[in-house]
Amino acid sequence: MQQADYFLLNQDYERNDSRIVIPLSNPIQETMLNEFRLELNTYLRERLQNSNIQVLGELRAVEEKKMIYTPRDKFEYLSNKNPLFRELRDRLGLDPDY
Repeated sequence: MQQADYFLLNQDYERNDSRIVIPLSNPIQETMLNEFRLELNTYLRERLQNSNIQVLGELRAVEEKKMIYTPRDKFEYLSNKNPLFRELRDRLGLDPDY
């Protein structure tokens, strides 16, 4: 087993009756899963003695996180969490770029 396959199978999965759904974040993972899915289905069916087991992959959108780099980005992030930061900035006449 390749390291990429290991990481693919080591993530969380959902089980619905006899279906095992592996969430996939990109089409490359889908291709990887398709390469060994038949072998995995056969192994699980024999090992668990259940001929109805079926492993499936499901592409899901991944939420992108915006990276915070500049002081202004940091201020915007914190002020969205707590609006009092904006009031404090205005009262003290501060510039978040410094």
